[in-house]
Amino acid sequence: MVFVVKFSKEAIISIKSKMKNLILVVLFLFLAIPGFAVVGQLETVKGKVIDAKTKEAMQFVNVSVRKEGSTVPLTGAVTDNQGVFQLGKLEPGTYVLNISFIGYRTFEKNFTLDSPDQNINFRIIPLEEDSQMLGEVKVVGQRSQMKFEIDKKVFNVDENISSTGGTASDVLSNIPSVDVDNDGEVSLRGSTSVTVWINGKASGLSADNRAQILEQMPAESIERIEVITNPSAKYSPEGTSGIINIVLKENRKAGYYGSLQAGVDTRGGWNTSGNINYNSGKIDAYFNLGYRKRISDGGGISNRTNLDEAGNPVSYLNQTSDNNGHGGPVFLRAGGTYHLTTRDHLNLAAFGIFGNRKQKGLIDYESNIPGSFISSLRASNSENKMRGGNLELGYKHDFSKTSNLDITASWNPWNMDGSSIYSQSSLYEDEREVFSYQRQKSDVRSTSWELQADYVNSFSENNKLEAGYKGTFSHQNSPVKTYSGETEEEASPDEALFNRFYYDQDIQAAYVNYAGRFNKFGFQAGVRGEYSHTNTKSLGFGQEKGDVPAYKEDYFSLFPSVFLSYELPAGHELQVNYTRRISRPWGHQLNPFVNITDSTNISFGNPYLDPEFSNAYEINYIKNWENHTLSVSAYYRNTNDVIQRIRYLEGEVMKSTYENVSKSQSAGAEFVAKNNFSRILDLTTTVNLYYNKLDGFSYLPAGAEKAVTGKTNEDFSWNAKMIANFSLPASFSVQLTGSYDSKQLIAQGYRKANYRLDAGVRKAFWDRKLSVSVSGRDILDSRKWKTETSGDGFRQYAENWRTGRTVNFTLTYSFGNMKASRNRNQQQPRENNNMMNQMEDSF
Repeated sequence: MVFVVKFSKEAIISIKSKMKNLILVVLFLFLAIPGFAVVGQLETVKGKVIDAKTKEAMQFVNVSVRKEGSTVPLTGAVTDNQGVFQLGKLEPGTYVLNISFIGYRTFEKNFTLDSPDQNINFRIIPLEEDSQMLGEVKVVGQRSQMKFEIDKKVFNVDENISSTGGTASDVLSNIPSVDVDNDGEVSLRGSTSVTVWINGKASGLSADNRAQILEQMPAESIERIEVITNPSAKYSPEGTSGIINIVLKENRKAGYYGSLQAGVDTRGGWNTSGNINYNSGKIDAYFNLGYRKRISDGGGISNRTNLDEAGNPVSYLNQTSDNNGHGGPVFLRAGGTYHLTTRDHLNLAAFGIFGNRKQKGLIDYESNIPGSFISSLRASNSENKMRGGNLELGYKHDFSKTSNLDITASWNPWNMDGSSIYSQSSLYEDEREVFSYQRQKSDVRSTSWELQADYVNSFSENNKLEAGYKGTFSHQNSPVKTYSGETEEEASPDEALFNRFYYDQDIQAAYVNYAGRFNKFGFQAGVRGEYSHTNTKSLGFGQEKGDVPAYKEDYFSLFPSVFLSYELPAGHELQVNYTRRISRPWGHQLNPFVNITDSTNISFGNPYLDPEFSNAYEINYIKNWENHTLSVSAYYRNTNDVIQRIRYLEGEVMKSTYENVSKSQSAGAEFVAKNNFSRILDLTTTVNLYYNKLDGFSYLPAGAEKAVTGKTNEDFSWNAKMIANFSLPASFSVQLTGSYDSKQLIAQGYRKANYRLDAGVRKAFWDRKLSVSVSGRDILDSRKWKTETSGDGFRQYAENWRTGRTVNFTLTYSFGNMKASRNRNQQQPRENNNMMNQMEDSF
């Protein structure tokens, strides 16, 4: 299948003008990096680098060779996606092999070449994590918080001090290129069309519920975050900007190991948790239990000006809101792996979230709209209960050290029940006061099944085949019942505000990937075929399922991917890739139910939305030094049938819905620098520069008198994020995280710039078994979302905020026997045998 991308002359000129400075910056960085002599093509030295602890292959590790007694490298390379390195021809002599990677101890090995034709094979070289002594002062090194892999960036967050005592949303907001807004919406590189996984699977998360789930998931349960900006055909193509994978902790140390944690914050919230892990060589098991109560408050303002046909102000509607909530969930997680044989492994894992949260809100209105109230006060009181989780059963068979079959089945039930009471009193010019009362109950029942089988076969160190199947079968039932009246006693069923929404989506996919390498050239090509079936049905009051025809949509799509890489001299790596992506509309966007939580701002969905399709192109450059890493990425994405929220006035009421408005183009560059200074300061800096263009559109919603129009809009935006980790004497650790987001384009307007600063400090005692952490989130109290929107007959300014400045105090105690002699004696022979097998299978 061939995809052809066409651009208008105007679009090309616009992109060129907006990206000129960006291209100059990229070229400058490329040219500024020093080069080394070109390496010969014949092999002399090769080997494979692995993590000494996990036994996993390590990619992009810097490898160099120098003459014995010299400090100047003669030649260098970086390891590929299998952890393998190859160096060119050397003259006879005595040399030193140097292998380095941030967060690991440098490995050095002397070797001698007796003849020009001699080859040296170091086979398996394990790198150990770095803990070092500087003079008389003990400084304990932290694990590197970021590393690059062939198709993703990995951020280790288990030692993230700034997020201690927080939630998964707090962790994500501190990840480079990732942002979380006031409503819990996650975005990647400025786009909210992103897929979020837990442990490599959807785990029941969808755009409808993930904000609530991430707000309930404790930060201390997360080990690392994987960011995949342009996933290959092996992965789901859902989410035009990529995939964020949240990997939960699952310790694999020998013996037993665990920790207890308790904390409080300055808003009156508190949390407590405990976990234990056990590994006997035959069984790996873990258990985690925690509770977290969160107290939050937020608010907002909205000023709307109504305009006449000439654009002159004629009236206004202003409102201020205030809300606060409290509550929290129990988080439970358990699982284990039983090693039936050395080649067969059975895995059972589960996690669950159970809890409730209460919320109170107050909206104060002022208006001079003729015939409307001059002031109004609307109070809300709601309670939301969440019960759900994930249960997974897996089986893995290792045909060899380089070939395996992995089969998993998972069940994901999520129930979110909510009840809300709204009472409103409005005062009119004639001093007439009108009262209204509403009680609304909404129960969301969501269930999904995932079946997945993945086969991997590495025929050699330079050739690998991947193939698999994945089926996702999801069902959602969301009834909403509303009672309305002037008072609670007079409230009766409101037929116009009854809704039961059924949403079924089945996606079946098969993929094949092939990866190979010739000398310094690597490639990976694959294709994924997906058949999607969607069935939605919206029932009104008194209607049965058979009374209403369903809206169905079935389609088959192909998603190719191509990845190319070339290993340049002296540790430089260049990658180019292309993928096709999709973003399907989700339940809330499709549900035509009218939401009247705010009677002056009414929203509803559109069941006739089409999915977005995107073509994504990316070029990556990576350079590793001994203590520094630089990654430069340039990307371009064009999207058809962009789904956007549109707003329009109907009478004096603002209405909003969703529509496939037009096409968009996005281009940008991402710079990631990882610097380790003097083994004390670890600095990660990310800068994103991106250009967005949204074509103009015209759309007439059902029942509207005038079409909603939007002019072609384009802008150049940028954001920056810096994470600084200090390892100080006396077992002190400090972390600072700062971010800045420039003005950003949205449909019918823009969002203003904002910034934030988080900080944390930790002190360890008793050989690091006990630690005390103090963390502050949004310590400048600056995290606010300000937007300007306009349309036919109105312009509006809105500002929203939540929680604000919060300080957490957390105490953690670690215990265990990580070096249990029984386990070590049992495991040592097997580990040695595995190492020998790896050496035989790898070369």
